[in-house]
Amino acid sequence: MPTLPATPDTALMKQVNRRFVTGVTVVTALDGAAPKGLAVNAFASISLEPPTVMVCVQRSSSTHDCLFRTGHMAINILSTAQIDVVQRFAAKSDDKFTGLDWTPGPFGSPLIARSAAQMETEIRERLQAATHTVFICRVVHAAVTDDAPMVYSAGGFVDGGALPPLG
Repeated sequence: MPTLPATPDTALMKQVNRRFVTGVTVVTALDGAAPKGLAVNAFASISLEPPTVMVCVQRSSSTHDCLFRTGHMAINILSTAQIDVVQRFAAKSDDKFTGLDWTPGPFGSPLIARSAAQMETEIRERLQAATHTVFICRVVHAAVTDDAPMVYSAGGFVDGGALPPLG
């Protein structure tokens, strides 16, 4: 049996992952009456019919248990005008919603104002993957604006609306 090569170390994996451009989202839910949330870049569409998405959340996150218990979550796709929002939700804080402009979605999940797009989802599956939980969700509400999306590339935030097309 062939010997497998060593697993790439964390530093190399960070370099590899920085080569992938990704959107910037804030995932939110209600924990009882208290809103909770965190910045997430591991988000993807799975299907348009039915509208299904996935979000990966580290189990050590202070928001993870709330998401694991709840039946609905919102995914706020941030706009270029929301650097303050991504910084707030990427940091560890007990109340990330103080002074934040948001409204409850049809099922109560916090929808953050000024986002490029928003969706509220019903959590259908929770899959364990090493250090993370993969949440498979059916979209039950969606809204979009004309605001350009924020993207994350090479360790920094970029204006997704200003990226030139190739060809």
